[in-house]
This record gives sequence, structure tokens and C-alpha cells, in this order.
Amino acid sequence: MSQVPAIEARGLRVALGGRQVLHGVDLVLPAGCWTAVAGPNGAGKTTLLKALARLLAAAGDVRWLGRETGAMAPRERGRMLAWLGQTEAGADDLRAHDVVMLGRLPHQSWLGAPSAADHGAVQAAMERTGSWDLRERPLGQLSGGERQRVLLARALAVGAPLLLMDEPLSHLDPPHQSDWLALVREHVRGGGTAVTVLHEIPMALHADALVLVDDGRIAHQGATGDANTHRALERVFAHRIAVHPVGDAWVTMPVEDLR
Repeated sequence: MSQVPAIEARGLRVALGGRQVLHGVDLVLPAGCWTAVAGPNGAGKTTLLKALARLLAAAGDVRWLGRETGAMAPRERGRMLAWLGQTEAGADDLRAHDVVMLGRLPHQSWLGAPSAADHGAVQAAMERTGSWDLRERPLGQLSGGERQRVLLARALAVGAPLLLMDEPLSHLDPPHQSDWLALVREHVRGGGTAVTVLHEIPMALHADALVLVDDGRIAHQGATGDANTHRALERVFAHRIAVHPVGDAWVTMPVEDLR
């Protein structure tokens, strides 16, 4: 595992609509692993992820793989980090293939045509996400799950070492959620880093590490198999869930179901 953190934030503050959402967050995310971000509704998870991706204005310092993001050119940032957001709008008239090709823009010259490498990367990403058969269909005509797989392919097509995803399991059925999990693991085995905001806590517990956000602050950061992480998880959800081992995995259950 690399000694240099994948992402490092110092004093990260974000205000939206006149309300402070992030309160001076300090966070170090290790490279070569998958970190899941979880917490109650309105805790600031999406805001944190967007701030780390430099997709919204934030006070503080953010570094990717040891480099200050403010000193990087936009094209360089685009090659280093790939983003998958929730409920992304627009591009409904574009073919799915063209949407995925957008992920290759950081690798192309200004107004240059896609290269053979670009086309190969797009096909590989769409095949990995099971969306190659959708390539000729407009994005707006796809189901929610199909659309999500195409957008995931766009993120993978970038080939970036840092992969940040906000609610990536939205609209995916259980088999495709399993496929997604395999893709994240593949990305990490290849030396990449994944950071995902997830509401599906049992899936988040498959990650290497868990960051818990509550009221715009980091409530806990630790390994998903650590008992302290499990207790912190129960606390941020006001003890309405409990973490239990099932075989080699961990699951959560509503406390009411345990009475």
C-alpha cells in the first residue's frame, strides 16, 4: 500500500445556502483501498464527497496522492479522479456509448477525435458494467438501473486511480449490486482507490474502512471489521441499528427486530 494518502483534507469547510454544512473536517484516506462513507440523512456525506472531488467551493486544503489540487490543471485533475454522482441530469439525448466516451475527454486533445485507445476503453468499461448492449440507445430511454450502469461505465472509462461515487447502488437490483461490488474490488486490486457514499450499510461493511459523518463532522474512521467501528456506527444511527456477524461478513438489523 502506498505511503502517500490517496486523499487528504485539512480544515475543510463548506457553507450552502448560508448554512455551514462541513465544520473544519480533517480527513486522511489511504491509497489502495475502498473507504465507504456513511451516516444519517443530512449529515453532510454528499457535501464531503463533492468537496473532496473539488466539485464545489470549499475552504481548506485538499490533496490527491500528495498533490495540492489547486495547483493542478483541470485536464490533469480529470485524469486523476473519476466521479459518479447521484441523480445526474442531462445528456438524455446522447447515445449511451457517447455518454461513456465523455469519460475519455481528459485524455483527448482539444477538438480531437477519439482514438482507438479511447474506443477500447469505452467498450471495456461498458462490457464490465453489462451495458455494452445498450450502447446505441439514448440515455433518456433507459431504465434507472440501466442508466446507472452506463454512468458507472463512464466513470470507469476514465481510468483514474481515484474513483469517487455517491450512492452508486441507486436503482441497481441485487445481481447488479454484486457486480458493482466486484468492480470496486477489481479497481482496488489494480492499485486504485475507491471512496463511496452508501446508504446500504451492509454493503458499506464490505469496504476496507468506514468513515462516519454526523452533523458535518467526522464521527469515526476505522476498519469495517473493528468492534469500535461497529459501536460508532450504532451510535451515529441513535442505536436504532445493531451490527452482527454472519459468517465472514457483517450485517445490520433494526433494533426493534432484536427485541
